[in-house]
Amino acid sequence: MTDLSQDAAAPRTGPIRRILRDYGHELLVVAAIIALLVVVGAINPRFVSARNMTSVFSGNAYIAVAAIGMTMIIVTRNIDLSVGALIGVLATVSGTLAVSGAPIWVAWVAPILCGALINAVTGLLVAYAGIPSIVVTLGMMAILQGGLISVTGGAWISDLPPEFLLAKMKVMGLPMPLVWAVALTVLAAAWMRLTPYGRSLYLIGGNAEAARAVGIPVRRRIVEVFMIHGAFAGLATLLFATQLQVIQSTTPPNLELLIITAAVIGGVSILGGTGTVIGASLAAVLFAAIGSALIFVNVSAYWLRAFIGVLILVTVLFDVMRRRRETRQKGH
Repeated sequence: MTDLSQDAAAPRTGPIRRILRDYGHELLVVAAIIALLVVVGAINPRFVSARNMTSVFSGNAYIAVAAIGMTMIIVTRNIDLSVGALIGVLATVSGTLAVSGAPIWVAWVAPILCGALINAVTGLLVAYAGIPSIVVTLGMMAILQGGLISVTGGAWISDLPPEFLLAKMKVMGLPMPLVWAVALTVLAAAWMRLTPYGRSLYLIGGNAEAARAVGIPVRRRIVEVFMIHGAFAGLATLLFATQLQVIQSTTPPNLELLIITAAVIGGVSILGGTGTVIGASLAAVLFAAIGSALIFVNVSAYWLRAFIGVLILVTVLFDVMRRRRETRQKGH
């Protein structure tokens, strides 16, 4: 997606070209998903069964939800390496409250509020102390991981009350995680594209000095975006922690890699200023489909990590090349 701060200066184009310009990357991800379904479905029809598709996409919807907040962070030219550890901590907090006899709504709301508060500290260090986000979040990741294991010893939380298991609920016959992922993606996409606040995030990531010049409180906005991202991590936690009747008090391995990769492969520039939450959510769907496809074609699931690594390098390379080309064109 093109930088929204430049929309006003962009020449008038036809509707098809405008769609390709704004959502070309997202359409490419959709095409990849469809191609995967067709090819693997031809090899093993069980892969495209309604039961398998529902299970795969519902079970990985929390990654799409977490990728929404990560998209906002990366758009502002920051990153969060602590999101996986944060979700592990929030899942433990939520599960502990659920089995302690606290009202279920408290167990649901607590991870959202705690996620926002924890990330407020991260945002303050990034925005006001001037510490690069990669350094701050790496430190936060270590603190959260070490603190969680030190306090809980990696114990399992069991006997979760049935009414706590949000991910097992359905809305009009549809799994709750799918409903949440779609609804939050649509709402966040509309908010980022259509509201002055959302559009300001692109301007901050594209040119922070220009954002300050037009009156945008850049530092405060970065803190707020980290808090919003923390709230989305809390929402993702609810879908992650309520899938099973037990929760292990550890941080999910490589979860931050999946979330960051979903945003980047979905078209969010690691250099900030461009990207959409729609692309990030679609990329999460693609990863979930690839992971399931490998099982149905008898290929080791470890190849998924290698594939994701290649995708990251290729996507970032093309993004850097595109930006250099745009810079040269502006220079002429």
